[in-house]
Amino acid sequence: MTRFTRPGKEKKDYPDMAAEAANAALQHAGVDYSAVEAAVCGTVYSDSTAGQTCLYRLGLTGIPVVNVNNNCATGSTALDTARRFVQGGSGCVLALGFEKMSGNLKALFDDREHPSARHLKAMAETGISTERLLPEYSELTEAVLKVYAHGAMQHMKAHGTTVEQYAKVSHKNHKHSVNNPMAQIRAELPLEMILAAPTLLPPLTAAMAAPLASGAAAAVLCDEAFLEAHPELAPKAVEILAQAMTSDTPATFDTSDPAQCARNLCGYDLSRRAAQQVFEEACMGPEDVDVIEIHDAFSSNELITYEALGLCPPGKGGKMVDEAVWRVNSAGGEQCRMGPGGRWVINPSGGLESKGHPVGATGLAQCAELVWQLRGEAGKRQVDGAEVALQHNYGWSSAAVCTLYRAVRPVGRPGEAASKL
Repeated sequence: MTRFTRPGKEKKDYPDMAAEAANAALQHAGVDYSAVEAAVCGTVYSDSTAGQTCLYRLGLTGIPVVNVNNNCATGSTALDTARRFVQGGSGCVLALGFEKMSGNLKALFDDREHPSARHLKAMAETGISTERLLPEYSELTEAVLKVYAHGAMQHMKAHGTTVEQYAKVSHKNHKHSVNNPMAQIRAELPLEMILAAPTLLPPLTAAMAAPLASGAAAAVLCDEAFLEAHPELAPKAVEILAQAMTSDTPATFDTSDPAQCARNLCGYDLSRRAAQQVFEEACMGPEDVDVIEIHDAFSSNELITYEALGLCPPGKGGKMVDEAVWRVNSAGGEQCRMGPGGRWVINPSGGLESKGHPVGATGLAQCAELVWQLRGEAGKRQVDGAEVALQHNYGWSSAAVCTLYRAVRPVGRPGEAASKL
């Protein structure tokens, strides 16, 4: 991945950022671009065929290039689509996500129905005000803020969750970020500063939100036959154990239970089903995971997602936050350990709140972090002994993608079988 930067502060245009990330992924894998049989490119705020423009910086090889857009889950959608290419017979595929942001989230057209129209209608029926409150933001940005703030308030009313618990999530992520040279914000924010930051919409302050960013990220995917033909890749290989993408069901728009509807409009039900699917496919559970990257567009949504992913029972996300402990890893970095016995490190990268959020690249940046973790290449962010990783990426209105990764063991170690990619 490239380092994510504040919109307007980019030193490169989007094709050059994307080419930088793609070249870095290929070089890290030791794979020449000529070996890539297909590419999937994710971007939200770029014109059609922007992916081709980016990849032409690497060469004109005539491969199929697919462009995808699933809001904030776009990067993981590119990864999921690339995986399907591999399953369909392509030996080596490139997944690329990129974004050059120009400001707030916004609708690109005003003469047709917006894709979020059904979600906006459900928000109104759930009791979320449609009145403009934040004229300095676009209407779409305000709508997203409203639904997350409302979901956070509903969780507080139903389960006694506190603003301080949401702030602790932000504090954790920002403290992790000091060891991430790729993050936009590399500063530990005291709890008091997070709580005292300007309020966006109660209970969310500006320090509890992920800043938008520009940047790019990429991953190289291959099948087992390609790996066998390139044995030099074996020490670097990480297996996708399972991956699932979900979209809405009638439950998302069922306003008979306003609190549940608000939670589902924040992605709870989509994320829950995606997590269940990957754990079932891999014959695993949360207890088998070591490190997790969660889509923390807002700290409150990270807390609620703990419950959706099955890391704790419904309503116990705040308790899980309060019971977290800080420990020093073998590289000398401080890490927040969460869950039973300090089982998980969540968002060791600093999360979206620290890295920034270039919507088309975020999912692949999460992928990059977890691959580095499973390879033992994360420096002071390294989660000691990490073998299994979980990724959660959510795009409003609507896509949720969960992915389970595992470090590939060297073939021939006693008691271990070859991994199937």
